[in-house]
Amino acid sequence: MRKLMWFTIGFGAACALGAYVFCHWAIAIAALVLSIAFLFLIRKWKHFRIFAAVLLGIALGMGWFCAYDAMYLRDARQTDGQILELYAEATDYSYKTDYGSAVEARVSINGKPYSVILYLKDHKELLPGDHVTGEFRLRYTAGGMEEPTYHRGNGIFLLAYPKGDAVYEEAPSISDAHFPAVLRQRLLTALDRAFPEDTAYFAKALLLGDRSDVSYEVTTSFKVSGISHIIAVSGLHVSILFAVIALLCGRRRYLMALIGIPVLLLFAAVAGFTPSVTRACLMQSLMVLALVFNREYDPLTALAFAVICMLAVNPVVITSASFQLSVGCMAGIFLFSKRITGWIDGFSFWKDWKGKNIKTRIRSWISSGVGVTVSAMFFTTPLVACYFGAVSLISIVTNLLTLWVVSFCFYGIIAVCLLSFVWTQGAALLAWCVSWLIRYVVTAAKLLSSIPLAAVYTKSIFIVLWLVLVYLLIFVFLLSKNRQPFVLICCGVMGLCLALVLSWMEPLTDDTRMTVLDVGQGQCIILQSNGKTYLVDCGGDRDAEAADLVAETLLSQGISRLDGVIVTHYDRDHAGGVGYLLSRVSADAVFLPDSADEDEILQTILPYCSGREIYVNEDMLVQWEQGEITVFAPILSTSDNESGLCVLFRDENCDILITGDLSSLGEKLLLREKELPDLDALVAGHHGSKSSTCEELLAATMPEYAFISVGKDNYYGHPHADVIGRLERIGCFVYRTDEDGTIIFRR
Repeated sequence: MRKLMWFTIGFGAACALGAYVFCHWAIAIAALVLSIAFLFLIRKWKHFRIFAAVLLGIALGMGWFCAYDAMYLRDARQTDGQILELYAEATDYSYKTDYGSAVEARVSINGKPYSVILYLKDHKELLPGDHVTGEFRLRYTAGGMEEPTYHRGNGIFLLAYPKGDAVYEEAPSISDAHFPAVLRQRLLTALDRAFPEDTAYFAKALLLGDRSDVSYEVTTSFKVSGISHIIAVSGLHVSILFAVIALLCGRRRYLMALIGIPVLLLFAAVAGFTPSVTRACLMQSLMVLALVFNREYDPLTALAFAVICMLAVNPVVITSASFQLSVGCMAGIFLFSKRITGWIDGFSFWKDWKGKNIKTRIRSWISSGVGVTVSAMFFTTPLVACYFGAVSLISIVTNLLTLWVVSFCFYGIIAVCLLSFVWTQGAALLAWCVSWLIRYVVTAAKLLSSIPLAAVYTKSIFIVLWLVLVYLLIFVFLLSKNRQPFVLICCGVMGLCLALVLSWMEPLTDDTRMTVLDVGQGQCIILQSNGKTYLVDCGGDRDAEAADLVAETLLSQGISRLDGVIVTHYDRDHAGGVGYLLSRVSADAVFLPDSADEDEILQTILPYCSGREIYVNEDMLVQWEQGEITVFAPILSTSDNESGLCVLFRDENCDILITGDLSSLGEKLLLREKELPDLDALVAGHHGSKSSTCEELLAATMPEYAFISVGKDNYYGHPHADVIGRLERIGCFVYRTDEDGTIIFRR
């Protein structure tokens, strides 16, 4: 019995309970008492050993989480929302953001060290060891499922935002403690110099996990084709690296241990000790030590040991998507890959593919590749669906076609880095050769992701139900004595077809439908009527995420082409994601406010319009059989908000008005110059700002429903209480995305 594995399951479950729900010493005490009771029962019933191991893990896991929370997390949590004077030491190189720069740093709070990300107003280039002093508003990152998991997985529990001007102090020199950060920066610089511009981003992502230069199109194609793990440093990269070390050491076990373990430690440090790399390095080191001491290496026990070590250092790592995906992937491979590979090898199709020849190698490559990919997906597919909202249906093919090339790419990139320190021209020549392999991987991912139904999206409840059905079928299959894999596959495919049909048909059951998407502090609105689909704005807290949300909502309904996109104005929270969206979902027309200057956001949109952009200088009417959209031209040109477009949607079922960020003055001028009907629905202007949605507009249009697209706990204090009061006084039903999430209005 793998006692450590069962103990780790209990320990991890306790940490998850503490991180996601609550932690309490009573749970630890109760689990400890039960585990002791089961230990006494082991003498009579041996199967109680499993329960004892799990309960002991729960007891110690909950106890450790409670202690960690009390000793370390509590002080950080109490600073949430506070403004403190910080003296921070940069631990890495700074990087640019949309509003300045950011850097990972170390601060001391109540005498305890914390890793923090400082967001700075200035485009300041900081080096490891530099100091920053100033007042910052702190945000705690380790609470609940809605918080970003990346920071917690890397031990960063605080984000700091400036409240004034910061003071910078340059370090006289970079200390040896920052050597991994320095080495990482040198490697990134070497890759930038050696590789062509169109492949350097991939080389940096593959070797070091630096995805800052990976374009949205490439990220999307990798996500849809199911190979996002390639450009996130993971166990795959560690295994490839160790294969190089083993080859150079001539597979001498003592030499591999002497050289390999320190190299793995350095690689993990350079990669930032991300959960997936840390897990892989621990397991690889255990395998080497097992060889050295002539001990049996059990993969599941090694995985359990790695998990326990990581949870002991940081129990909140259990909430990291990287950690969960890495552990789930390996658990699936260890449990199921041999069985699936053996089943595929047993196909009658292969009966003539025997002996030592090329056919046998192809059979082995296909069966092992499919076996590993499918087994890795067993636990990771629900996690990917939960975190990223997509299930790739073509990932098996993509992995078969690309993973073998990725290994050669990785070898080549390592060689380029080593060569760049002694011969720059030679490194550039080798990088040119490796670039053709990189282009193959990227091209394959783009082509496969462009295939219809390459992925399905959990924005559709029917796809979620299908996924649940598949796992229920798998559970029944595993319990069955007479297992029929083809029956399982056929049931899964039939369920998918039914889910897709229902997903595509469901929106057609509404004559009129408006979807106000929850994009945080921004606006994305989908208008649908009688087979026509228009989008008004696409922006939010993050441009790419807003575009993903819109694209996946549309694609889950079978809509891959919009009848039109209307951009009210060029503020990032309204238009920042339009270019990204149009790279995934095309549009017959893109209505834009005329811009006298070369607006930055406009320049990101135009390359994807393909000549279908329409600048609105006068009111435009778009009609179809049973409805129409009027795009009102700007009335004022005093600011971006005032010079934006307004949209009036009308059909036989309802009237909807969208005013963008128009102020009260603009609304009054709109009332004076245009004829507005009584409204069924109004999208409140400027996210519920006090200066918009004036009483005159409400009195003239008397909307029955009002929708406010606004971010939770936003910096601006939207929606303002005065606006809520105005809407309630006219008897309007008010819905907000910060409280109600994505809102669907039907008629």
